[in-house]
Amino acid sequence: MIVTIVGLGLMGGSAAIDLKKRGLASHIIGVDHDSINANAAMHIGFVDELLELDDAVKKAELVILAIPVDAALRVLPKILDKVDKQVVTDMCSTKGKLLEWVKYHPKRKQYVAAHPMAGTEFSGPWAAISNLFDGKAVIMCDTEDSDIRALALVKRMFETLNMRVIYMNGANHDVHAAYISHISHISSFALALTVLDKEKNEKHIFDLASGGFDSTVRLAKSSADMWAPIFEQNKENVITVLNTYISKLKEFRKHIENDEPEKIRQLIQDSNRIKRVLFK
Repeated sequence: MIVTIVGLGLMGGSAAIDLKKRGLASHIIGVDHDSINANAAMHIGFVDELLELDDAVKKAELVILAIPVDAALRVLPKILDKVDKQVVTDMCSTKGKLLEWVKYHPKRKQYVAAHPMAGTEFSGPWAAISNLFDGKAVIMCDTEDSDIRALALVKRMFETLNMRVIYMNGANHDVHAAYISHISHISSFALALTVLDKEKNEKHIFDLASGGFDSTVRLAKSSADMWAPIFEQNKENVITVLNTYISKLKEFRKHIENDEPEKIRQLIQDSNRIKRVLFK
C-alpha cells in the first residue's frame, strides 16, 4: 500500500525502513516541515518521494503522524479534514489532549490513537534504524471510537513492526506513561544538569563516568523539542509522579544525613523488588 509518514525523524524513519523492507508498504511518501530533514530522508532512501501535506494525504492509504505532541494537536485535525477513506494513526507519547482535540471530528473513526513504546536518545532522520520496534509494546487507545477497518489496518501495521498490541483508554495511558517513561527522562535530565553544574572538569566526567552513569544519563541526550511538549501536555500526571519521586529522594537524603545505614539498606532492598517485574 501507499503510506504517508508525517515527520521523518527517529520514529517515522524507523517505521518507514521496516514497513518497506517487510512488504507492508510499496511506496512511502514523506512529509516534513524541515527541508534538511526531508532531503536527508530522501537521500538516505527510506522515503520514495516528498510531498506537501495535502497531496501526501490524498495519495495515501495509511497516514502515520510521527511528530512532537504539540505539533500533532495542530496537524491531526488538518489531516482528518482532508481524508476520504484513508486511515490515520500517530506515534505520540501523550494521548489525552490529542483525543479530546478530535473527539467530535466527523472523520474521528478513521483515526487510531497509538503510542509505540520504543525509541532511543537520538533524533532526526540520521537516527532511523531497522528493528527499532521489534519486541516492544504499542498502546492503542480509545479503540471503541475507531472504525473496525481502521483498527485492523493499524494493528496489522504495528504487527508488521513486530510489536505487541495493548489496549488502554487515553487517560490511563497518560498516567502509566508518566510513571514508566516520562519520569525516567526527567531523572536523566536532572542528573545531567547536576553533574554539569557541580563537576566543571569535563575530562573528569568523561574519564570517570562508568556504565552506571552512562545508562542513567543516556536519556539526557533526548530532544527538547520532543520532550518539553510531552511534559506540558501530561502536566498533572507528571507532577504527581515527581512529588512521589522527590519524596523518595528525601528519604534517602534523611537516612544518609542521619547515619542510618540499616534504613538505607531497607530502601535499597525494597527497590530490588523491581527485579521480579522486569526480569521474570
